[in-house]
Amino acid sequence: MTAIKYLSLTKGQRFLVNFGGFFKNLGRGFIGFFKRLPFKFIRLGHKLSRPFETLVDAWKKGTWMVRGNFLVFGLYQLFHNQIMRGLLYLIYEVVFIWFMITIGGPYLGKLGTLGTFSPTSMYVADAYEGLTVTLPGDRSFTILLYSIVTFILMIIFVALWYFSIRDARSLQNSYAVGKYEKNGQFFKDILDKNYHTLLLAVPLVGLVGFTVIPVIFMIITGFTNYSGTQFYLFDWVGFDNYQNLFSGVSSTANGSGLVTIFLKVLAWTLMWALIATFTNYFLGMVVALLINKKGIKLKKLWRTVLILTIAVPQFVSLLLISQMFSGSGFLTKVFENIGWIAHDTLPFDNALLSRIIIIIVNMWVGVPYTMLICSGLLMNIPEDLYESARIDGATPFKMFSSITLPYMLFITGPYLLSQFVGNINNFNIIYLLSQGKPSFGLSSLGYGDVGQTDLLITWIYKMSMEGQDKNYAVACVLGVLVFLIIAFFSLVLYGRSNSVKNEGDFQ
Repeated sequence: MTAIKYLSLTKGQRFLVNFGGFFKNLGRGFIGFFKRLPFKFIRLGHKLSRPFETLVDAWKKGTWMVRGNFLVFGLYQLFHNQIMRGLLYLIYEVVFIWFMITIGGPYLGKLGTLGTFSPTSMYVADAYEGLTVTLPGDRSFTILLYSIVTFILMIIFVALWYFSIRDARSLQNSYAVGKYEKNGQFFKDILDKNYHTLLLAVPLVGLVGFTVIPVIFMIITGFTNYSGTQFYLFDWVGFDNYQNLFSGVSSTANGSGLVTIFLKVLAWTLMWALIATFTNYFLGMVVALLINKKGIKLKKLWRTVLILTIAVPQFVSLLLISQMFSGSGFLTKVFENIGWIAHDTLPFDNALLSRIIIIIVNMWVGVPYTMLICSGLLMNIPEDLYESARIDGATPFKMFSSITLPYMLFITGPYLLSQFVGNINNFNIIYLLSQGKPSFGLSSLGYGDVGQTDLLITWIYKMSMEGQDKNYAVACVLGVLVFLIIAFFSLVLYGRSNSVKNEGDFQ
């Protein structure tokens, strides 16, 4: 459709065209992705083959000392004026071998069974008196954790093995043309052209230790029967936890299958994240526009009043509001007098009313944040744009939809996405306010007392931390699903946002 034809359409027709075009482009994107997939695999194959080509070249054309790097890390470097670089390679190899012999190897050997015996007490008789000896047993949790760490160290070992050989081959080529590097050049490079690598090393270690390892541990635990109460041993169960979660077998008193409960919680989680994000965003923008409007008096006072809601810790506000909705709470009595709830019942006993309350309370605690962000951005929009629009006869709504809103969405696109992802995992607002009520009735089945206002994250907490019948493994399965959902929105939507695709336009 040409631009002239599009402009000749009514607003309703334009909306339908844009709506249909969105799904049309989405379909084209998927088709184009699969068309490009073979070429991506070819490029990936070329990238994966390069290290092997480097190793073959080093073995064929390298000296005996370069070949020695295949067994001893940093051997060539140690004898060619690169002592510190060679020592770092060699130290990691020695430490890794010691670790594999003393810790990593024994734990990897038990990974297949996750341990076979628990600590036991043995009575040993001697000539004088009996002696009770406690034999140390296996701990599946420790075996699994150390095995994951060992695999990561093995990956680092292979990477450093390759870098040591490649570095040796590169040094040999430099020596062949008369280019000699000094021993201190390695540290000069770290503090100069490779300084970014040094700065990123610490956060990278933190990322691996506090993000990558827990995620891997969570994924692997989903294939065991770990409930959170076995202190010593648990076993591999394969895909049984996934089968239990997605089975259609009736699991609740009202006959609902567990998969039905999961889909209901998932639907509410996504709906909640969408509503909570956009209500806070647009209401915060509206409040910022009202406060920044010319002629409004006491602007600092209104901003201060809204900022006070941020100054008070969120959990304190939520616990106070939760008490207002308790059995003797003020708001409970108000709802009862109005007729919204029956006598001797609570507002959170009604699913629809509970969700409305949660959304409204979330606006109370969330709108001030957006108001502060939007207030700062509104001050940066050039006034000339509004003056030109007024001269052309644009209405206030037209100026908002054509100038203010596009500018705000362009700047705050990543923030909007992060808020959406954060609301998927918004634990406080749900758990401290409604505790997930009303309940689905799964507490007696070992799947946590999940309720109709629970999010996936609060269900995970209840399943793994509350009650006597915990089910940590199934909670890990839910954690994997939450991870996949967040990864989808974070990677796909962020990459398709105007803030990323048209970044150069703003600059």
